[in-house]
Amino acid sequence: MELFNIFNFQIKLINLIDVILLGIIIYQLLRMLRGSLAFNMLSGVFVIYIAWIIVRFFKMPLMETVLGEFAKVGFLAILIVFQQEIRKFLLLIGKGTLNSDNKNIFRFLPWNWKVEKSFNTNYEEIVEACINLSASKTGALIVFPKTSELKFIGTSGEILDSFITKRLLISIFNKHSPLHDGAVIIANSRIKAVNSVLPVSENPEYQSKYGLRHLSAIGITEQTDAIALVVSEERGTISVAKEGKIFENLSNEEIVNFLTKEFSEEMITIKGKTTKS
Repeated sequence: MELFNIFNFQIKLINLIDVILLGIIIYQLLRMLRGSLAFNMLSGVFVIYIAWIIVRFFKMPLMETVLGEFAKVGFLAILIVFQQEIRKFLLLIGKGTLNSDNKNIFRFLPWNWKVEKSFNTNYEEIVEACINLSASKTGALIVFPKTSELKFIGTSGEILDSFITKRLLISIFNKHSPLHDGAVIIANSRIKAVNSVLPVSENPEYQSKYGLRHLSAIGITEQTDAIALVVSEERGTISVAKEGKIFENLSNEEIVNFLTKEFSEEMITIKGKTTKS
């Protein structure tokens, strides 16, 4: 069914549907990856691809060849760097599709992944829990995502959807708890996951100085826009990690102010639209 012509090109209904579906997929993919290292890489590849289309239109064969090869390498790099996330995503889809007891098989689709900022998170209570843990030199690692709930990371541990309480956090990181080794992920004022495995920083500046818990805190902030709060098991100190850097020797009040400032902009999602409060 032909709809209209543009520059002697016949635009059919199936072509219009094709473009719309591709646009939806690209939009949801960018929305899902927003705030992560993959988003920046994908954005860079997209810019190179647009430039390739432009030089191809103006018939510049040398630039077309160079940019075309860059685009191919970029997509290959994304597949290599994020193969673990891609594998987990495919496993989640397969598990949801084949499990007859799971009624909501579409919950892992990107457009069902709500991206919201903190709603009145009680950072004072979280810091109080960390103070209690540091007093007994009990290690802890808490991650606060900004633009993504880190569901890929969360599935490496135990998925929860719980209120944040001081006693709950202390019990999770208790040395006798089976969930104490990994990280707690807090998003949208809820504990979303516990015992989660985080990527470890490979920065040589930190590898010789910190243990696995601190390297994990640094690693997750290198790859995403999350903030990490870590309690040292050896020294009992509380540190904050952001953008691949770690900040130590902060007072309790400074930590609360730091977290409050980072998540002070609240977002409200109403029927798919996000507005600032």
